[in-house]
Amino acid sequence: MAPGGNRGWLLRLVIAFGFAQGAVSMARPAVSYRALALGADERAIGVIAGVYALLPLFAAVPLGRRTDHGRCAPLLPLGVVLISGGCVLSGLAGSLWAMALWSGVMGLGHLCFVIGAQSLVARQSAPHEQDRNFGHFTIGASLGQLVGPMAAGALIGADMGRSSAVALVAAGVGGAVALTSLWRIERPGVVVPARAGGGVPVRGILRARGVPAGILISLAVLSATDILTAYLPVVGEHRGIDPAVIGVLLSLRAAATIACRLVLTPLLRLLGRTALLAVTCLVGAVLCAGVALPLPVWGLGVVLVVLGFCLGVGQPLSMTTVVQAAPAEARSTALALRLTGNRLGQVAAPASAGLIAGVAGVAAPFVMLAALLLLASGVALRAPREEASGAGAARK
Repeated sequence: MAPGGNRGWLLRLVIAFGFAQGAVSMARPAVSYRALALGADERAIGVIAGVYALLPLFAAVPLGRRTDHGRCAPLLPLGVVLISGGCVLSGLAGSLWAMALWSGVMGLGHLCFVIGAQSLVARQSAPHEQDRNFGHFTIGASLGQLVGPMAAGALIGADMGRSSAVALVAAGVGGAVALTSLWRIERPGVVVPARAGGGVPVRGILRARGVPAGILISLAVLSATDILTAYLPVVGEHRGIDPAVIGVLLSLRAAATIACRLVLTPLLRLLGRTALLAVTCLVGAVLCAGVALPLPVWGLGVVLVVLGFCLGVGQPLSMTTVVQAAPAEARSTALALRLTGNRLGQVAAPASAGLIAGVAGVAAPFVMLAALLLLASGVALRAPREEASGAGAARK
């Protein structure tokens, strides 16, 4: 069946992704609290968090290869089962090594789901629909990131050991709800036959013009989101801003990201993908530097709302950039390489930010992010322009 047409599958995929991402976003802070209750120090918590990001790196490219020449849908329920199982078993774990193991399982499940889901969107969307459909798809992630931490905060109380375990089990049960939206989500169609020799080499994919740009833009935007979430509370502590206010500011940032993805299509009609990526990364760089300034709370709120809106562009449009730049028979592998870059960024960026903050102060990581987003803006201008058919269709 040709790509395009009815988009009921996309709505169900967004719903499933919302529950799956919500489970992960709820579980990750709960894992830290659970580990603390088991006697972990900061280093042990860092190891547990690192296993979540590092373990799936070894599986990303093989999963992408498999999806390039097979169906996407089987990865979705597999991912949900691994996420839910990792959450529940983390809640039941009685040792730190078990926490690390199940955190890795959770990360592997998230990787399976995202590779399968992104490949499904790429395969079932016509070229001129990919920007819009990837934008709508990532709304599910934003909703999960908005609701998950709030749910964890509501459940975790003074009895940290017991309440964090309850939060993890609840996250697992909530994540399993995603299975109800995955029925008949993949259309029957022709699967790309495997090439002799195992397909396009990774080096060949990375040499395709546009693939490195998409990976770098995605890494920069995700690093900005992660470090903003991690270090804004530290900035608030230094400036005497109440933690509840910081929570509201972070929620405003997430809400602005969702709003951006709802209006992505008219923005693309106005500017086109290349200009939109370049402009939003440039504005995001200026605003990240602005976070380092001693702004009043209302000014910081305005900066974060506009920054959240700008950061909402990078993830979906970098997916399209990678998909359209990669060889047709290696698109899932290219998306897996993009996710690999994201995971490496999730490990390296916080470590770099911590080192810089320790030397130059808590505002310095935001200056680092400004430089990274400025680089991404320049790279976006060098990426291939939109496909003629896609750009034309987007402007009709």
